[in-house]
Amino acid sequence: MKDKAISFEMLYKKIENIYKDSLDKIKEAYEYAAEEHKGKYRLTKDEYITHPLHVADILVDLNVDDTTIIAALLHEVLNNGENATKEILEKKFGSEVATIVDSISKINKLELMDETELSAIYLRKVLVGLAEDPRVLYIKLADRLHNMRTNWAIKEEKQKSKARETMAVLVPIAHRLGINSIKSELEDICLRILKPDVYNDILERLNKTTLELNDNLLDMKDSLSHLLIENGINHEIKGRVKSVYSIYNKLSNGKTWDQIYDILALRIFVEKETDCYTVIGLIHSKYRPVPKRFKDYIANPKENMYQSLHTTIFGADGEVYEVQVRTYEMDEIAEKGIASHWSYKEKGTKKVQAIMEQKLEMFRNIIETNSDESDVNFAKSIENNLLGELIYVFTPKGDVIELPKDATPIDFAYRIHSGVGDTTTGAIVNDNIVPLSYHLQNNDIVKIITNSNAMPNIDWLNFVKTPQAKSKIKSFFSKKDREEYILKGKNILEKEIRKRKLSINEVLNEENLNKILKDLKLDSLDEVYLAIASLRYTAGYIINLTTEDKQNLDDILIEKVSKKSLAGPKDDIIVDGNTNIMYQISGCCQPVKGDEIIGYITKGEGVKVHKKNCPNITDKTNKLINVEWNMDSENTYDTSLQLIVNNNNFLMDLISEATKDKIKIIEINNQESEKGTICNVKFKVKDKTELEHFKSQILQFKNVDIME
Repeated sequence: MKDKAISFEMLYKKIENIYKDSLDKIKEAYEYAAEEHKGKYRLTKDEYITHPLHVADILVDLNVDDTTIIAALLHEVLNNGENATKEILEKKFGSEVATIVDSISKINKLELMDETELSAIYLRKVLVGLAEDPRVLYIKLADRLHNMRTNWAIKEEKQKSKARETMAVLVPIAHRLGINSIKSELEDICLRILKPDVYNDILERLNKTTLELNDNLLDMKDSLSHLLIENGINHEIKGRVKSVYSIYNKLSNGKTWDQIYDILALRIFVEKETDCYTVIGLIHSKYRPVPKRFKDYIANPKENMYQSLHTTIFGADGEVYEVQVRTYEMDEIAEKGIASHWSYKEKGTKKVQAIMEQKLEMFRNIIETNSDESDVNFAKSIENNLLGELIYVFTPKGDVIELPKDATPIDFAYRIHSGVGDTTTGAIVNDNIVPLSYHLQNNDIVKIITNSNAMPNIDWLNFVKTPQAKSKIKSFFSKKDREEYILKGKNILEKEIRKRKLSINEVLNEENLNKILKDLKLDSLDEVYLAIASLRYTAGYIINLTTEDKQNLDDILIEKVSKKSLAGPKDDIIVDGNTNIMYQISGCCQPVKGDEIIGYITKGEGVKVHKKNCPNITDKTNKLINVEWNMDSENTYDTSLQLIVNNNNFLMDLISEATKDKIKIIEINNQESEKGTICNVKFKVKDKTELEHFKSQILQFKNVDIME
């Protein structure tokens, strides 16, 4: 399906009354981009400059500001231009435009590492992290929309790969930013590519009745318009047949064609919020509403700021119609997102700018939570809380609480306060007692029954949905388990002391206890008990530390080394030709696979693996042991770099490079100094080769040095 042709003259005619004060700058941006892309063509055989023109054209329809249009025309010059640099853009068009173009250039280099859900989540995370200005995401979405419109020019497998990436990464971002017009078109295009048979079947069924459906829509539109005119309400009505993807989504969720009530939809626009409720009342007075289909998203906006009243009615012709009623301003936000109101010149725009930045910050915060969970649990958490369907319930006082779909009263209780969750004994929903595993519904009124003597139930983990509730429940039981383990370890140690006919007070006197804590590098007697209960150390070993006849750990290791065993693919370190020996990779020099290493025999902690040139082992030659890497191991290793940075865009460059090299960054900490920002970056690598390549790439960044 060919895309409509566009020229700058056509775009100029479209924008000349919208961006009156910026027309010269927009024209300059176009001319610069056209020169940079001169002689280059897309796979569609169109001149390359047509792509930025289409991207700008899509964004004009979203009512974005002039800076976004200028950046859209320039968005490919750094990656696909002849001579463009960020410095040139900054000089010609200002730092704001240059920063946006630089960000979109980095983002456009990123792709899914693979097609797993974890990869999609990680790429969403990186995209939002790189988009410090929300307008970067708008340009990225428009860029992808035009590329998907013209993807007929690339190979079929590449089409499908891009469609899967679009559905997994970009459609959720469009949804969360409230850009329905782009989201809906992307969904339809992706469905056509990924499931052409299903797409064509739905389209064929719609086309068979298109004429009849459109006639029904026209009649219903006229009927409603007459009703509103009679009651003096200024309005506008638009009708539509539901999108192919929306119908597919309903069918894939178990509905039959006859159960899809909103194939026919009417949207009514009015001037004031109060008119919305008046219109709904008039419609319900004439047409019978379908039960339980009324939704008030004006009083309870969706998370992406969507507002509208929804109802479903039986028309006079027997067809079922979904009717949405909203103000013109609500429609702007619903179709184009909050950034459609982004402007630096109009009154009140600081507030709008703050709202948009707050929305993006919320997006970042959600995807950066739960860093202590496993990747799989993290993935599920993101799907449920960021990309999943949301519900809105109420406290008895009328406060609105947002929760993921299928959340329970326990999730609600912990959202109120951890103290409420910990002491919950029951729940009343809409004046009815319900089980604590009950799935809450939109608009439920929830009252939690508590008892100060109550405590959480470990079985709650089987049905709660929110990470907050799971974390609080786990935290409660980890504290309780700790107390039980301490008591268990204490009993084991005292039993062993009595078995040896020794005095507990003498074995654990102040001198011996200090020696034990020093040898084991622990902070308290409770930690000793925990170490015994968790089988880290035996009670006998602890007692031996206080006597002269204890077996030296060197001897224990030497004895074990004499029993040869073969290394498996999961073993990182081979100790003197053996595996299954306790070891730790040292944190002082952080060796990675490929470094020359040596082992140092410690007390109670097995063999510590250091680099051979580590200064911490030079005077300990009597306790050294040969160690080597298992080159068949597929593990990754923690390492870190300390950098001196005098570059405001460094973080963006670093994340972009790490993603390209498939390196996972664990932690970044900054500290200001006289030399500049000292940045400590902790990350994982497969081996020394990967580390050295990453370091060489970092050294190419402007005003960045590695501290050795």
